[in-house]
Amino acid sequence: MKYGIRFLLAAALVILGTVPAFAQQSATDTVTVSAVVSATAKLTLSSNAVAFADADPDTSPSISAAALTVGAKAKTSNGGAVTLTVQADGPLTSGGDTIAVGAITWTVGGAGFAAGTMDDASAVSLGSWTNSGNRSGTQTYALTNSWTYATGNYSMTVTYTLTAP
Repeated sequence: MKYGIRFLLAAALVILGTVPAFAQQSATDTVTVSAVVSATAKLTLSSNAVAFADADPDTSPSISAAALTVGAKAKTSNGGAVTLTVQADGPLTSGGDTIAVGAITWTVGGAGFAAGTMDDASAVSLGSWTNSGNRSGTQTYALTNSWTYATGNYSMTVTYTLTAP
């Protein structure tokens, strides 16, 4: 039995010795990962209506409306300018009567937002920033109150434009 085990061990060594040894191999490859990020702008307003209540011009020379919350999200190039403007489509009108658009001003809260006076001839800056980001602020409109205004229900449309080139 001793010789049988020795013979089997010797035979195994001979067989293993004749089998070529496999060299360990490795392979590598690469993959390219890419992403497209385009200039994008998203504007949100807490309301689509601004209302001024009637008031006595002697006690309320300026009438404030409820504040709007303004959200301005933008993706732009590094160092790119992001701008937010407002523009009226004309004066406040009620039938044939008007109130000059310049009678409307606003104050703001929030970094990068700017106070201003409404204009129907050109867009007025409400905010400006550099680089991509998510900005939030408030805008509170005020109407100069006057005894000279004719009675009526006045309205106009204001267009907000957020640009991220």
